Amino acid sequence: MPIATKSDLINLSSEKKTEELAEKISKKLKLGHVVFFVGEMGVGKTTFIKYLINNFQKKNKLKITEVTSPTFNLLNEYKINKVKINHYDLFRIKNLDEIKNLGLFEDISKSITLIEWPQKIKTKPKNLIELNFEYVNDYKKRTVQIKGLNL
Repeated sequence: MPIATKSDLINLSSEKKTEELAEKISKKLKLGHVVFFVGEMGVGKTTFIKYLINNFQKKNKLKITEVTSPTFNLLNEYKINKVKINHYDLFRIKNLDEIKNLGLFEDISKSITLIEWPQKIKTKPKNLIELNFEYVNDYKKRTVQIKGLNL
């Protein structure tokens, strides 16, 4: 069971800070990890994921690709040498049956799974890392709280 190892709020008010934290976290992710990205629309979840995936590509000397939210197709897959990253967006999911049909947690030991809008998932998987993004004050400042990962 994951333990909250980092309870402090981390300031992500600039894109540079977002990029730096995504790079740091990408170095810690392993096959089998599932990362929940929680936060309201526009708070920076997809931007964070873009930097995370692009960092894997840089590390492996691959071309940097565009990373977009899979809001309409629900899943974008990225193959980075031997690592497969599954990026899900559950915003449009209306019921639990739709989640079951996606097979989110089938054979996750061979991939890294990133999930935006995971609030609809009832049973949390093993190897879970949670990133909770929030706006502070007047939407100019953003923070993230990380649970389940030592930085």
